[in-house]
Amino acid sequence: MPPKSPELPPTGNLWRTEQLLDLGYGSRAIRALLDSGALIRLRYGCYLRASLWAAQSSRIRSRQLIFAHAHGTLTTSSGAFVYSHTSAARLHGLYLWDVDDAIHVLQQGRPSNERHGRDVRSHTRPFGEHEVTVVGGLRVTSLERTATDCALMLNYRQALIVVDHALRLGADPASMQAVADSLDGRRGIRTFRKALQNADGRSESAGETLTRELILRLRIKPPELQVEVLSRAGRHRLDFAWKEEKLALEFDGKTKYFDYKPTPEVLFQERRREKALTEEGWRFLRVEWQDLFREHEFKSRLLRALAGGSHE
Repeated sequence: MPPKSPELPPTGNLWRTEQLLDLGYGSRAIRALLDSGALIRLRYGCYLRASLWAAQSSRIRSRQLIFAHAHGTLTTSSGAFVYSHTSAARLHGLYLWDVDDAIHVLQQGRPSNERHGRDVRSHTRPFGEHEVTVVGGLRVTSLERTATDCALMLNYRQALIVVDHALRLGADPASMQAVADSLDGRRGIRTFRKALQNADGRSESAGETLTRELILRLRIKPPELQVEVLSRAGRHRLDFAWKEEKLALEFDGKTKYFDYKPTPEVLFQERRREKALTEEGWRFLRVEWQDLFREHEFKSRLLRALAGGSHE
């Protein structure tokens, strides 16, 4: 009869190897837990309860990897480095699009990826304590510094998403502009300045940011954002609206609903709202993620709708 697989500790979810050893789990027991699927290794010497990992969204998993790094390296709020760039963005809850899970840290001395791990990117651009805050017990670059570092590293559309959301969360645009003005010649500065110039804190999701960027790039008449309108059903807010044409464009990508799915009640209220506004003469154009990458088709649909085409 094969030996019974060991059970995980009844409390806790994240452990370092030495913690499991202290709890009486030898190397064979740890291996058995990994083989059985009860435990997963997030990084060298750091393990997580597999049932928790399975229940987490991709956005939460990316944050979990950062906490695993902190746990595995015994990082505290008084650590020798701060989490930065896209890692700081994740800890602040900023939207990211098409970005990998590498761990980014900012330190005063010469970077050493070997010391931190292969999945860690070290950076040394100078920073002051006024650019550091604490999130979840971890030292993290401030919202403004985080958006700046991300914009200097990412491509334009990725940077615009981050800067949009940072502004929505209260980042100071004047502070970021002052930094942009002081970084002549730095790699990524043109992207950062362009993102700052075109950023809009009214954007409520990455999809809305990309939709706005596409409309601007296609040189189509720009809409107003987050427009409030009235109907017999009450007051409503439209993602994008062309008031003169009475055309509303709504982004329906999954990220509109963040980490939860819309309930039947939410969907019912959306249908009720659209019906009431249709009675007032409004037309609706609905856009999903895949539409943003079919640019010719998107342009044709929008121009046709603006010209008074049929409802879509």
